[in-house]
Amino acid sequence: MDLTDILKAVKDGKMDVETAEQKARSLGFVSYMDIAKLDSHRKSRTGVIEAILADCKDPDDVVEIARIMVAESKRALITRVSSGHLEALKQAFDQDKLEWSSRARTVVVHDGTPAPRTGGVVGFVSAGTADIPAAEEARVVASEMGCETVAVYDVGVAGIHRLIPAMDKLKAMKPGAIVVAAGREGTLPTIVSGLVDVPVIGLPVSTGYGAGGRGEAALLAMLQSCSTLAVVNIDAGFVAGAYAARIANMIAAAYTHGKEDRTGQEGE
Repeated sequence: MDLTDILKAVKDGKMDVETAEQKARSLGFVSYMDIAKLDSHRKSRTGVIEAILADCKDPDDVVEIARIMVAESKRALITRVSSGHLEALKQAFDQDKLEWSSRARTVVVHDGTPAPRTGGVVGFVSAGTADIPAAEEARVVASEMGCETVAVYDVGVAGIHRLIPAMDKLKAMKPGAIVVAAGREGTLPTIVSGLVDVPVIGLPVSTGYGAGGRGEAALLAMLQSCSTLAVVNIDAGFVAGAYAARIANMIAAAYTHGKEDRTGQEGE
């Protein structure tokens, strides 16, 4: 129940003012024991969903936090899921209510409610096959935020000719934003940004070795890009996917409102 539901209940005489006040005060977060406060209104407040970071959490705590999130928001996204977390989640939830992505290391738990569709479209590109997990984490996030996604993988600069047909596929889908994941020297996002007319988010990946390994060279190369580029932290797939989805969703909303305004004017 959100604030609108509470106000409607008071207006319709289904809830007294004192009860409404208590419920309104509880809006915003739900506590789990003394270790977690779930931001249940983050999506309505910021446009970005809250996710459960499983890394460094006890599997039983992840399960219980997921239960609360599903009860509050109908769907729960869990990232950086280990084999222990996955086993606990599989034992706790029905298999048809659990979506596991092995490459992204994410689990989505839900009550049967599908992720909403916004009309936004986000493209995902990886330089190498080793960069796919980070790109896939970003892709799952964008999908949970309502976007249609399109991916082209293993099109890095070592074989740049592979990028040309991939760009045709991306452009045909008319994405509102594109996430490009790259490790090693991190060149690909700069190239893609110079070829498209939509925002590109560089996602440096901790692949590669030697001097500048662990994603450090990729991060610095993207920050030094001579083409316009936004850059997230190393392996920050969630942030890249959420940022791209926000852009795509804003574009989709603006397009929808524009059509509605034009329809209204034509009707007059």
